[in-house]
Amino acid sequence: MKKIATVLSLVVVTLLMTSCNKDKSLQSYLVESQEKTGFMTVDIPLSFLKLKSEDVSDDVKETFKSIRKVNLVALPYQNNEEAYEAEKKTITNILRNSDTYKSLMRMDVKGMKMNIYYTGSSDAIDEVIAFGYSKEAGVGVARILGENMNPSKIMEMMQNIEMDPSQLNLKQFNLSFE
Repeated sequence: MKKIATVLSLVVVTLLMTSCNKDKSLQSYLVESQEKTGFMTVDIPLSFLKLKSEDVSDDVKETFKSIRKVNLVALPYQNNEEAYEAEKKTITNILRNSDTYKSLMRMDVKGMKMNIYYTGSSDAIDEVIAFGYSKEAGVGVARILGENMNPSKIMEMMQNIEMDPSQLNLKQFNLSFE
């Protein structure tokens, strides 16, 4: 009887250990990065983003209203090749090895490699992830949360957005370079 209890206990422990998801999620990466030295983390208030004009299409206005939250995590390069490569690899692995994120596009913008991912369906996106890196700027992830966002409408909206730096409290940036 004692052997059966021991075997059953071993089976239960093994099942519990193997059922835990060992893969790091983007959410856990973003949270952990807030505590890391050298990282810049910020929740960008929607008041920071404004339409350039009220004279834009209803689609642009609707898309703008569908955005709920924007998060940014970045590690400036600062001549630290090892940290740059490690963070780039970590984020790449999270995004590529996830069934959650679908690749939308890849581009090279002024020497910075950019990868855009999304969650949801292709015509009703719930989350857009912009992952970029270059040795001049560093490595970073911007996460745009919304509801039923349309990729083509987001691109159109981005051309009609201006940023109001007076609405951004720079004290909220967590910059600690030790």
